[in-house]
Amino acid sequence: MDVKDPIALFQDWFAEAKAKEKDDATAMALGTSDASGRPAVRMVLLKGVDERGFVFYTNLDSPKANQLRERPQAALCFHWALLEKQVRVEGRVESVSAEEADAYFASRPRLSQLGAWASQQSQPIAGRWVLEQAVAAVALRFPFGAVPRPDNWSGYRVIPEVVEFWHQRPFRHHDRQRFRLEGGEWKHEWLFP
Repeated sequence: MDVKDPIALFQDWFAEAKAKEKDDATAMALGTSDASGRPAVRMVLLKGVDERGFVFYTNLDSPKANQLRERPQAALCFHWALLEKQVRVEGRVESVSAEEADAYFASRPRLSQLGAWASQQSQPIAGRWVLEQAVAAVALRFPFGAVPRPDNWSGYRVIPEVVEFWHQRPFRHHDRQRFRLEGGEWKHEWLFP
C-alpha cells in the first residue's frame, strides 16, 4: 500500500477496528512521564482524530494531566487483536480549545457529566459509597437542564511526530511502517520486524 499520509492510514485502520473489534476500538495506552522522567502508562479512550492529532479527555487535576503540564510529550499505542494490527504514536501535547471541550462534554451521558464533577480522580477514597454520595450531591446541584463542564475537566491533543503501523504476519515476518514528520513533511520508511 502506497500511503503518504499516516493520519489517513490510521483512519482506515481505525474504521476497520470499529467495525470488527469485539472490544472498544477507541482504547489506547497513553504513556507520559513526570518532571524527573519517571514513566507512567494507562488506558484512555480516543475521542477524536484528524490532521491536527489524537484527542482524549480527562480531569485536569489527575496525575496524567500534571505530567502533561510538566512534560508536554506523550506516546499512544492502539492494539487491535482481532485485526492483528497495532499503531504507535509519539508527539507533543496541547490542550484542546474550551469550545471543543464544551462540545464533547455536552455529548456525554448525564451520569458521566455528573461523575466528572464528583470525582477527585486518582485521589484516595474510603469506599465506593463516597463516590456515590458525591454524585448524588452533584445531581442535586444540577437537577435539571444542561450540566456545565467543570473547570478542571478538558482534553488534550497528541500532535503526531512519529506514527508506526504494525501488521502481524506468519512466522513473525510482520509488516512495520514508520512515518516521521520532518520539515512539515511525512517521511516514510519500512522497518524490520
